[in-house]
Amino acid sequence: MAGSELVGTILETVMLATEVRFAAVARVTAERWVACRTVDEVNFSLAAGDEIEIESTFCQSVRETSQKVLFSDVATDETYRNHPIATKFGIVSYASIPIFRSDGTFFGTLCAIDSVPRDLAHPRAVAMLEMFADIIGQGLETQERLQAQERQIEHQREMARIQEELVAVLGHDLRNPVAAIDAGLRQLEKEGLSEKGRKIVPLMRSSLFRAADLIENIMLHAKSRLGGGIRVSVRSDAPLAEAIQQVVEELRAAEPGHEINLDLVLERPISCDAPRVAQAISNLLSNAIRHSEQGFPVSVRGAVRDDAFGITVANRGNAISDDVRKSLFKPFHRGANATGEGLGLGLHIASSIATAHNGGIDVTCDEGITSFTFNLPLACHPQ
Repeated sequence: MAGSELVGTILETVMLATEVRFAAVARVTAERWVACRTVDEVNFSLAAGDEIEIESTFCQSVRETSQKVLFSDVATDETYRNHPIATKFGIVSYASIPIFRSDGTFFGTLCAIDSVPRDLAHPRAVAMLEMFADIIGQGLETQERLQAQERQIEHQREMARIQEELVAVLGHDLRNPVAAIDAGLRQLEKEGLSEKGRKIVPLMRSSLFRAADLIENIMLHAKSRLGGGIRVSVRSDAPLAEAIQQVVEELRAAEPGHEINLDLVLERPISCDAPRVAQAISNLLSNAIRHSEQGFPVSVRGAVRDDAFGITVANRGNAISDDVRKSLFKPFHRGANATGEGLGLGLHIASSIATAHNGGIDVTCDEGITSFTFNLPLACHPQ
């Protein structure tokens, strides 16, 4: 109320129309009278937030009866002549109009007061005051509803932040058991394995790679949400070829049933964050393997074109529909026919990494071949 332009304009209009020199909106309860907004040219010394004893106001009667109190000149008014409240405060003309919310609950009053006679009981003045009281009640309810929604939104944001922090901590803590299992598998591979063991260990390693990939995606997504987006550390001589070669070899080991062809042409240093770009390519490659037709290879090709370095991951499979493309890079989105253990974060993170490099990802489907091209500007200025 104290900062409302609407209430301020209403009080100024009341004073201008009725010529009173004090107008206010008050919150009135059984125990308290609190000024919400005042315009005081009589020097009653009442400002927003000030209180007076509820027994010292006519507003107590307004609250109890839900009826307005009006008099234009206390000296000639049969009801309020010689009233102790009017005498105590030097009130000569007075109007107190009840303010109700739309559900009928009482909020307070719209008051107009002066120490000289004013024609506040005139029907036009009464109609105006009642109209303004209704407007204030409606505006009050709207404001309270907005504040409640804002509090709810803030609560939801806080809950989301806590959940993201929990996910980040969980992802971090899961790294240790994954690393322990990986060390155990490496040790087993050095030992003499039975024929059954030689079949089981690659399956375990494939599952472990998927778990590590999921954890990394979850952690990066949580960090990007908590920190305002994915951040990259660009190096002018980034070892990009080695980083991409490493993720390809990791996926070859984790997915022995899929052929992965790599054709990478890097004739000059690329300015980028190599580990992040490699993670994006790993996500694109994992997605291509997951949706590839059995028996067809997945290809990774990289070369400089014009002013950008493009890395294309392609596979043979079902074409991506236009509806799916619209939300393809949104977090936690998976196609209608998605299978496997993915969370729907891989493509989103790959796209976010490209955006952080001022690049992007293009998607094409042509004659049964789906291609994702990660475009990296040669003159990279990270966001």
